Amino acid sequence: MLVEAPAAISTIALKSTIPFDKIVILSNKDEGKWNQFERFLQKRMAIANRPNQDIQVYKAHIDSPIDYQSISKVTDQWISKLSDEADTLSINLTSGTPTMTTLSVLIGKGKSNTRFLQSNPSNDVIEVEIPLDFANAYIQSASKGIAAKATSQPNLYRAFDQLTSHSDAMKTAIKKAQKIATSEVPALILGETGTGKELMANAIHQGSLRVQKPLRIVNCGALAENIVDSTLFGHKKGAFTGADKDHPGLFEQADGGTLFLDEVGELPLNVQVKLLRVLQQGEITRLGDTKSINVDVRIIAATHQDLPLLVSQGQFREDLFYRLAVGIIEMPALRNRIEDIPLIVDQLVDQINQAGIKHPSYTSKKVSDKGINFICSQPWQGNIRELWSTLNRAFLWSESTEIDTDDIANSLLKRQKNHLKHKMTMSMNDKVDIVQITDEIQKNYVLAALKASGNVKKKATEMLSLKDHQTLTNWMKRLNIDTDK
Repeated sequence: MLVEAPAAISTIALKSTIPFDKIVILSNKDEGKWNQFERFLQKRMAIANRPNQDIQVYKAHIDSPIDYQSISKVTDQWISKLSDEADTLSINLTSGTPTMTTLSVLIGKGKSNTRFLQSNPSNDVIEVEIPLDFANAYIQSASKGIAAKATSQPNLYRAFDQLTSHSDAMKTAIKKAQKIATSEVPALILGETGTGKELMANAIHQGSLRVQKPLRIVNCGALAENIVDSTLFGHKKGAFTGADKDHPGLFEQADGGTLFLDEVGELPLNVQVKLLRVLQQGEITRLGDTKSINVDVRIIAATHQDLPLLVSQGQFREDLFYRLAVGIIEMPALRNRIEDIPLIVDQLVDQINQAGIKHPSYTSKKVSDKGINFICSQPWQGNIRELWSTLNRAFLWSESTEIDTDDIANSLLKRQKNHLKHKMTMSMNDKVDIVQITDEIQKNYVLAALKASGNVKKKATEMLSLKDHQTLTNWMKRLNIDTDK
């Protein structure tokens, strides 16, 4: 830089066959010249008509230029981070000490999307093929990537980019969400597990006037009772053992924006009182403090529980319920939005294939039309989350490139049903037709089993724990169920 001469970094940046949209330089010396070097390299890249907006020197916290332990820590941290973010990560082997180069190769070869570059004294760029077998590390990395995707939440944002849907149930929910988004009222999102309540909360925030402000998310059911207060409202130094400094809670972090309280029904009653105060007065008090802090936060809450029932049982404050339940959105279960299922399946299949494609032995797969029809016939009590897990299992077990009905059926979780656990009560003058009630229950279960099995009586018989195929046929006749269906 000082003599306007080319060296490894500028040579590779200017001559690489693949232009870099991001350049990260690690250094532990000459910190006063970093800004000057960034400008120098940006100027050269701009003249060459190459990307130049994201070039930055970062501090490498190492003990010495030959200390393997500290260099390994920094190298692994940066290569792992950039490899996860990038389609292709190029690593410069020319600059730095032999220790740095060695660790760059060892760690970089364990990633599936890295390439290695170096320059010679003539300022030529050479792509280096490392003649070592790192296949095991590569496969392990790719396999962990597949596993991480399979156990994470499916990403369905593309399905709701324009807040549209094919099913009437989702159109109704989205129409309400659009109106709520542009208002400042609290929102309460209801629905079964896995219906996409967090996704809807994100959509409401993105469609609101607070979109440029923070969105903070917390699962109230995942917080230990002794840290809920501190997490939401913050704490002062010394408020409890281990509180060695002041900590702003989520309300302060979300000031001006939105706070999404998932599974709000899990909040302890003492915290519900403080939440009510925020909604009423717009102020909080940190744990261990006496001073109130004003906050401007919009609350979006969600739960799969029956809040009115919790109110009647004294487990949820009635006044808080009415404060939250202004803009109510009910997320439909997957079984009630059949028209959306083919699109959702396509998106989930694409995500599974994208996660697996870097694995050397992976072959992309798809779901057959019959498979999609079978999916549409299932109740999906875990909704999209259950569908996501089932598809991951089907893709894992199947040897075929096309996932069919049997693959999906064999990947479904088996549940032992018993819905009659609740205690029945009757007053002295009450009267019921017990035969009619039991007939209706039997008929509903037979119809459900036939639907889930695709009208395969053998399978429906197993699902209902009946003695044999003829027993099911007799039941269907007795219950006036069309045997030709």
